[in-house]
Formats: sequence, structure tokens, C-alpha cells
Amino acid sequence: MSQTLSASTLLAVPLAPLAGALLAGIFGTKFGGNWIGRRLSHSLTILGVFVSLVLSVLTLKSVALDGARFNETLYTWMVVGDLKMEVGFLVDSLTAMMMVVVTFVSLMVHIYTIGYMEEDDGYNRFFAYISLFTFSMLMLVMSNNLLQLFFGWEAVGLVSYLLIGFWFNKPSAIFANMKAFLVNRVGDFGFILGIGLIAAYAGTLNYGEIFAKTTEISGLSFPGTDWMLITVVCICLFIGAMGKSAQFPLHVWLPDSMEGPTPISALIHAATMVTAGIFMVARMSPLFELSDTALNFILVIGSITALFMGFLGIIQNDIKRVVAYSTLSQLGYMTVALGASAYSVAVFHLMTHAFFKALLFLGAGSVIMGMHHNQDIRWMGGVRKYMPITWITSLLGSLALIGTPLFSGFYSKDSIIEAVHFSQLPAAGFAHFAVLAGVFITAFYSFRMYFLVFHGKERFDQNPDAHHGDHHGHDEHHDPHESPWVVTVPLVLLAIPSVVVGFLFIQPMLFGDFFKDVIFVDAARHPAMAKLAEIFHGPVGMALHGLQTAPFWLALGGVVTSYYMYMVNPALPAAIKRTVQPIHTLLENKYYLDWINENILARGARALGTGLWKVGDQAMIDGVLVNGSWKLVGRIAGLVRWFQSGFVFHYALVMILGVFALMTYFVWLNK
Repeated sequence: MSQTLSASTLLAVPLAPLAGALLAGIFGTKFGGNWIGRRLSHSLTILGVFVSLVLSVLTLKSVALDGARFNETLYTWMVVGDLKMEVGFLVDSLTAMMMVVVTFVSLMVHIYTIGYMEEDDGYNRFFAYISLFTFSMLMLVMSNNLLQLFFGWEAVGLVSYLLIGFWFNKPSAIFANMKAFLVNRVGDFGFILGIGLIAAYAGTLNYGEIFAKTTEISGLSFPGTDWMLITVVCICLFIGAMGKSAQFPLHVWLPDSMEGPTPISALIHAATMVTAGIFMVARMSPLFELSDTALNFILVIGSITALFMGFLGIIQNDIKRVVAYSTLSQLGYMTVALGASAYSVAVFHLMTHAFFKALLFLGAGSVIMGMHHNQDIRWMGGVRKYMPITWITSLLGSLALIGTPLFSGFYSKDSIIEAVHFSQLPAAGFAHFAVLAGVFITAFYSFRMYFLVFHGKERFDQNPDAHHGDHHGHDEHHDPHESPWVVTVPLVLLAIPSVVVGFLFIQPMLFGDFFKDVIFVDAARHPAMAKLAEIFHGPVGMALHGLQTAPFWLALGGVVTSYYMYMVNPALPAAIKRTVQPIHTLLENKYYLDWINENILARGARALGTGLWKVGDQAMIDGVLVNGSWKLVGRIAGLVRWFQSGFVFHYALVMILGVFALMTYFVWLNK
């Protein structure tokens, strides 16, 4: 039975995609002379990710079956006093699971991209970017210290910026990638403050060494206040997660990121990058368990995101934006689980969600291709008979998303709802209401999209804005058509885990030893997981019991309501909209958060910057210190020059004035 893993094998996991990215990005673009063509570029990048996937699966097998572990420093970059800055890997069950999810979804996206970006001029560049993203994400999840975690954190943010603005000739894409970059900097500022506090008080950035000092840190107060230091640290770290995992109010970048090509929506904004914050909090569970204040804060933020972002999904007409707001809502569910100390449930939902949300995004992209760039679900309908594979896989993804018993989403989502129900934190009551209400909302907007796209009357010939959607360039035909095999095969391969992975892995991941010694929970103070274990009687029993619970009936109610409103009585939504027009306007303007950011925060920051520039830089530094100093010297020199004129009567006058001044001084001194 192997207990260790090979460092060289683990190194190959992130380096294989990096090699593919460098080859395609340098030799497949103008930068390197376009030495290699499209076929070789996608072959090299896909090979790199495939190698990474195979090694990740073998690693997971060794970790899960043989109990293998790896926690070593591979390279010491810098030593500052007692603080070591290193590159190293920590591979345990949490890391191994994330490695497989990242590489599998990435491989599906790489294959899918062959068909989706077929005629795009930036084909090789796109493959280089998504492979570089895979490398960055793997470095993030495999790190054994906060420095390397932060490197991966920033690297995925950078590649996300490049991918969202991939079509850099579109002003909306440039605005979206800048918005994502700036909003994430806000979260990252909090994140690096948390890392700095850990480095200052623990004297190390290594996970194991930090966790060994938790008892020592937990007794400290933040200097100059009565706040617990651990609470400040945890909230700062979670602010980083709020940016990366798009939690309210730092969520505003994610819907706009749909300006990028659909494959990156699946890769970055559903399955991997946005879950980095969830992964980080789960990894830091020994710290978060020490602060109920921080956990309450996480619960509240997650609840708001889960509920209020779901409302926004109801009114969206862009097929990708519906799925994007669904992602926001589901990230809220994961965050709620973290707040309830159900870290393993949050990570379990992260895994199941990665498969069915990537499936839904890629399914949306397939519909966009088949509909000749149309993304507006109001001008679709009846697509089922034209695109049968896309239809059935999208249906499976939607059923998983709404938590249908036996589907993967059911096991993770219901576990979150139960965990919040058992939580004893003050915010748990609101959180439980939010996640329950979110079940109905999720089912409603998911099947609103499903019915409008795949069923009912065909409306695609009535689209007033035909051919103004996703610009990836395909031949135009009158009727929709099924996508090529490089698109449909990834859909089928993602649909399989979307159905079965929850059933297969709920027992070991939530109630077995899979996360033993990886995720830490203080069962006495936070008993949610212990109570979940008491009522769990196997995946079949859970599914049968699920048919009798409120979430199932709420989900069913959402599906039936959407069917009635959009298939049976399509005039009803318009009537409701007229009745509640102020609410619709509020939702249409996304709670006016973009307006607040652009007109109050951004303008305020600009006014502050302008004031500091004009008063501080121009007036004080340039005006007083720089220009004022030479002007003062010039004036003094002019005065002195007058006394040194060379005329005897000037010198005599100066001597008389000097004597007069000295006499006055001594008289005043002797009084």
C-alpha cells in the first residue's frame, strides 16, 4: 500500500497544460511567427490537459484507496528572517478531488472549443489561454502555502481578464474584463490583508504550520481593539473569496463576463475559477471554526447571494445570463454551507455543480451555434426536434440543477438545506429561509429557459435582432441544426457525472473518511454535520425521503409554474410584469448596484483621486515643495545679491543696519 506520491509526477500535472499553453501561445500566434497551425495547436493543448487528467485520476485513486499523501516544499524562493516563501504541493483528498474536477472539465472545454471557435481568427490564442488557465488553477489547488495559493489566485484572475476580453474589438467585452479585474482587486485587497496578518502573527505561510498555531492565535486580540484577531483574519480571507466566488456585493462582474466566448463561461465562471473561494475557505477550516462571528458573516452573505441573485435569473432573456445568475445563486448555496460549518457539503456541491453547470453552459453554447448566434430565448422555441442531443443533455443538466432526487444536484443541495437547518448560529434562520425559497426560484428560471428554448412554438424566424449574438462565425441556415461531434461528445460526457456522481460519492465524501484530517469541524459548537450523519440512511433512502420533503415540492412547484406561465398561458408573465412594474424595474437594473458602483463609488474615487492629484501633487508637491523651494532660493539670492553690489555706500548702509540690529538685540536681551 503506497503512502507517498511522486514529486515528479505531481509536477507534471500543472506543467503539462503549461507546456501546451506556451507552445500554442508562442509558436501558434504572430508573436512566434505562426509556426504551427490550428490542428497542432489544439492537439498539443488537449494532449497536455489529457495527460494532466490521467495523472490526476491516478493521484485520486492513490489518495482515496491507498491513503497516499504528499506535503513537501519543492523550491524555496526567498527567506526573510524566519518567514520562508516557497513553492510546494499539498496533495490530500480535497486537492486530489479538485485536480480531477478541474482537469476533466477543462478537457471537455478544450474538445468543445474545436467546434465552437472553428472559424475564429484567435483560435490558437484561445487554446493557449484556456490551457494557461488550467495550469494556474492547478497551482492554486495543489499549493501547500498561502504564497503559492495567492500566485494561483492572481494568475486565474489575469487569465480570466484575457478570456473575458478575448474579442477585444467589442467595447462591451473590454468593459466587462476591466470590470471583472477591478472588482476582483477589491476582494484581493482583503485577501492579502488576511495573508499578511497570518504571516505577522503566525510567522509562516505554510498551511500545516499555520494550523499548528491556531490555539496560540485564537487567544489574541486585534491591536487597539477588542476584536478577536482570528475573526479579523477570517473575514479578510473571506472578502477575497467574495470577490473570486462572486458573492454579494462583489458579484457584479460575473454576469458581464458572459461577453467572453461560451467555453470560458463553462470553464472559468461555472466550474473552476469561481469555486476557488469556496475551496480556500474549506482548506482554511481550522481557522474559520474558531470564529462564530466570521461564520455568521459568511452565512448572511451566502444567503443574500443565493436568494437575491436567483430573483435576477427570472427576468433574464439572454440564455447565457440565465445560467450566469444560476451560477451566482449556487455559489451562494456553497457559501451558506461554509457558514454552517458543513465544509465537506460545500465542497461536494462544488464538485456536483461543476459538472452540471459546465454542461448547461456548453449546452447554451451549442444552442447559440445551432441558432446562428441568437442568444435571446424569446426568439427560440421548438429547438428540441432540431438538436436532440443538446436537448436531452440540457434537460439532464437542468434536472440536476433543481435538485431532482437521484440526480447529483439533489444530494449536495438537500444536504446544504439540512445542514443550515441544524446550524445553531444566529443567522441560520434567515439562511434556511433563503435556501428554501431559492429552490423554487431555481426551478422556475431553469425551466423557464428550458421550455422557451426547447418546447412550444418556433419563434426563431421572428427575431428582430437576428445574427447579433455570439460572434464566433458559422455559416447561416434558416433552421437550427445539431452541433458537430466535438461539441456534443463533451455534452454527453458531462451529462453522465451530472446524473450519477452525487449518488456514488455522497457516502464517502460527507459521512465517510474521505475528508478525514483534511477538513476540521468543532462538532460541539457546530453540530450540523454530526446531525446530518444521524439521519443519513444511504443514497437510495435519501432520495426516497426527498420525495416527501419541502425542497422537492418547491422544485416541482417551480417547474409546474414555469410550464403554466410559458407554455399554457404565455400572456400571464406580461400581465404580472405590468402589475409589479416597480419590482421588475428594480430587478432589470440589478438592484441598481451597477449604478451605485459607477456613479457613486467610481465617481467618488475619481473625485478623491483628482483632489489628491490637484491638491497633493500639483499644489503641495509641485507647487510648494518643488517650485516653491527654487522660487524661495531665487528670492533669497536676489536679496543677498542686492547687498553684494560692489558699491561702497551699499556696504556702509549694510554695516550701519547690522550695528543697529545688534544694539537693538542686546538692549532687548538686558531688559
